[in-house]
Amino acid sequence: MSAIVERREPGPAGLTPRQIVAELDKYIVGQADAKRSVAIALRNRMRRQLVVGEIRGEIKPKNILMIGPTGVGKTEISRRLARLTECPFVKVEATKFTEVGYVGRDVESMVRDLVEVAIEMVREEEIIRVEEEAERIVDEELLDALLPLSEETDPERLESARKTREKLREKLMEGDLEERVVEITVEESVIPQIEVFTQDGMDQMGIDMGDMLSGLLPPSRKRRKMRIKDARPILFDQALDRLINMEDVRQRGLDLAEEMGIIFIDEIDKIAAGGREETGGPGVSRQGVQRDLLPLLEGTTVRTRYGTVTTENILFIAAGAFNMSKPSDLIPELQGRLPIRVELSSLTADDFRRILREPKDALVKQYQALLAVEGVTLEFTDGAIDEIAEIAYELNQTTENIGARRLSTVMEKLMEEISFSADEHSGETITIDRDYVLERLSGIVEDPDLSRYIL
Repeated sequence: MSAIVERREPGPAGLTPRQIVAELDKYIVGQADAKRSVAIALRNRMRRQLVVGEIRGEIKPKNILMIGPTGVGKTEISRRLARLTECPFVKVEATKFTEVGYVGRDVESMVRDLVEVAIEMVREEEIIRVEEEAERIVDEELLDALLPLSEETDPERLESARKTREKLREKLMEGDLEERVVEITVEESVIPQIEVFTQDGMDQMGIDMGDMLSGLLPPSRKRRKMRIKDARPILFDQALDRLINMEDVRQRGLDLAEEMGIIFIDEIDKIAAGGREETGGPGVSRQGVQRDLLPLLEGTTVRTRYGTVTTENILFIAAGAFNMSKPSDLIPELQGRLPIRVELSSLTADDFRRILREPKDALVKQYQALLAVEGVTLEFTDGAIDEIAEIAYELNQTTENIGARRLSTVMEKLMEEISFSADEHSGETITIDRDYVLERLSGIVEDPDLSRYIL
């Protein structure tokens, strides 16, 4: 059976793999193979949305296994991918979960977390849509509190009241009345939030009695006096509650999580450690977590407080350093559910130079922005950046290799004195050169024992 594809013009979310890689390049240095793989996986999800007919139901996401040392960009690639596509995204650590029957979080809780993120995303979209109307309602309620609507029938008095109200409106818009005390109606829920936990998960599963009964019993309304600036957010939230259909938001959130959700499972190598030889102890729990992950990656139905979610179209990206184990130590069934394998390379000194300079959120740019607040212009010479990169690289080689995270440690130590006294140098330009870097860091770097604790 052939698939029929609707021809549409690519919109903001319809980025090509090449465009996705170009966007990731703005924040992440190197790792071209990993970027290509996630870009293809993401584009295929977009393509699936345009496929019609029975074949669409047969097209499943190709889950990805990223292999590489810590600090080389595994998590950042996935996080930027989710932001780029505005998909619901959660990051979890495999070591936080235990198999069914053990005390701890069950693996299905990651899907429930994803649903919470998706619903909040949809709610934020709705807030943007109704924001102007909600603000208009708030202004009218504040005006009513300042000058209650008159039941006067005399035309002249009505006109006078109208003019007075408009003058108050102008002052309200200009912020001149924020300290004025008014009396407003505050709606409060009378139903306590009572969770009924089940064996499916103690973390949040089950029936929310508050949700069930909130529609049956009206909220309690109380009159309270407060300043206008304090009343605004309360009235705004109440207006949102009236304007937004939360049932619709929840359903759309469930659909969004099902169709476009991304779950990043970090440290998956930690539940593979020990392999299949272990027959007791913690190895059993690790393999149990792997077995519990299987149905999620294959496609199963998970119950949440908002309804059921099918996981077959959720994209799972697993990652691990695999220093003490290897991908083949995962149980075979789980290996088969991670068909795309990508190996990320260790970072070189040249990569560190590029990380310091090129990304939109480069560390150098961050420190320049922070000190600019104090009126300090911060400049780095090429020699300084080269030396910082070399020091970070050497430290990774001689101590623990923590990838690009080493740069943050080195930069923080380098900038400590300048950051402390920045307020005393307002209006000045401070230049960081190679000599300054060596002065601040050479002693620590040359002492291996000291560098292990400080850098």
